[in-house]
Amino acid sequence: MTSLTEARPLLSDFPASLLAGSREGLTEVLATLTEAIDAASTARRPAGPIPAGAPAEVLAAAADALGPAELPAEGLGTKAALRRLATVLIEHGIDLSHPRAAAHLQPPSLAVAVAADTLASAGNASLDTYDSGPSAIAVERWLIGVLTRLAGLGERADGVLTPGGSLSNLLGLLLARDAAALRRGINAREHGVAALPGPVVFCSELAHFSTHRACAALGLGEAAVHPVPVDDRRRMRPEALAAALDALGPDRTPIAVVATAGTTDFGSIDPLPEIAEIATGHGMWMHVDAAYGFGALFSDRLAGRLAGLELADSVTLDLHKIGWQPAATSVLLVSDTTAFTSLDREVAYLNPTDDSEAGYDGLLGRSLQTTRRPDAVKAAATLMTYGRTGMGRMVDACHDLARHAEQRVLAEPELELVAPAELTTVVFRYRGADPSAADELNGALRRRLLESGSALIGRTEVEAAGPGSAKQVCLKFTLLNPTATTDDIDGLVDTVLDAGRICARLIEEDAA
Repeated sequence: MTSLTEARPLLSDFPASLLAGSREGLTEVLATLTEAIDAASTARRPAGPIPAGAPAEVLAAAADALGPAELPAEGLGTKAALRRLATVLIEHGIDLSHPRAAAHLQPPSLAVAVAADTLASAGNASLDTYDSGPSAIAVERWLIGVLTRLAGLGERADGVLTPGGSLSNLLGLLLARDAAALRRGINAREHGVAALPGPVVFCSELAHFSTHRACAALGLGEAAVHPVPVDDRRRMRPEALAAALDALGPDRTPIAVVATAGTTDFGSIDPLPEIAEIATGHGMWMHVDAAYGFGALFSDRLAGRLAGLELADSVTLDLHKIGWQPAATSVLLVSDTTAFTSLDREVAYLNPTDDSEAGYDGLLGRSLQTTRRPDAVKAAATLMTYGRTGMGRMVDACHDLARHAEQRVLAEPELELVAPAELTTVVFRYRGADPSAADELNGALRRRLLESGSALIGRTEVEAAGPGSAKQVCLKFTLLNPTATTDDIDGLVDTVLDAGRICARLIEEDAA
């Protein structure tokens, strides 16, 4: 048996450049990124924003390019692996920087954000404890301070980054649920939601579906959601909210009202001051889902549309929408930092009391996550780079594109404007000669564009004018590329018109 004095240190055959966090590793990251960029530059990029072909064909081609789904006994090596993946991502993937990519609230990422995100990944810090990443904690606290001030939430405001707007809404409603329980003298952590009789969450009938999912996840049940009718501008009607609250019996518990600042399809913004007044009068939490609309605060032209946001108890915002960040970069802001109290946990191996009292604390008590990557780095780099003025110019550029698209749709007899440009979306329909085939035609039109790879546009359903009307299939431009031009928009509309004419002719031939 070898004695301790005879033991020899193990000599690793792995180079220091193996690990990204070292000085040598960062140099290696730069070199490997250069390899990937070289591969991407030689890949055959599709002519349009998405590869042409039926979905099964595109996915099969990508799978073939990746090779068998088997872990190889010996690796390919850095250069070959990155070249293969870069080629697959470019040749068989989406190009959000293409001016005809206009389907979803999914913008092209800013170069500075991608570079900063690479730095954040190299360090691999976590936000839960001080000794998991002090600088990353400082960056997130800086970003939260910037955003709470932009929202006007006051000195006691706080916030946390989350893995997406749906999770921000979930966290906001969790805090609202616990606040409602506290008002009734109930500790929700100990007694759960069963102690809250008949919970109710109010929201616009056009609110994001994540409100329903959040209520299901929190044990309130989707039946707890009470949709409130909207007006002709697709905004929640305050008088309808007030009437619904007044009609609640003593066996019901109002948990929160979720106001929307930027509906997904229309960009419509609920009347926040009026809703806040009603919520305050009923002692009810007001959560604002501004996942889409928060970015309007960067713009002098559009910021006024979010008046009343400063009255919210909590706010969801997604900088991976109007913010041009790699997904996901979502944030939940709260007006009072004590709202996070119900999330506090003391864990011996993470944040023991004596360490916390000595300042060695992290952000565990603000999140449902433990390990949490430093997504704030990319957003902080972006805001430092461009400032409010630079960000506002990008917002205004996209708004201008949407207004141009709106006017172009209005000028085309074959198109019908369904909803104007509130923020950066425009909803419309291709008319067609046969109104009874309009839904089929609009669905086929979008699929034709997808299969051809020539354009990416959105699809939704909108209730037709008149009481009791059925929903109609509509098309949507979501314009989040600040480098696109009005000529690009004209080309996009022309592409839609061409596809509509072809689809209309094919449907007529099938019917004949």
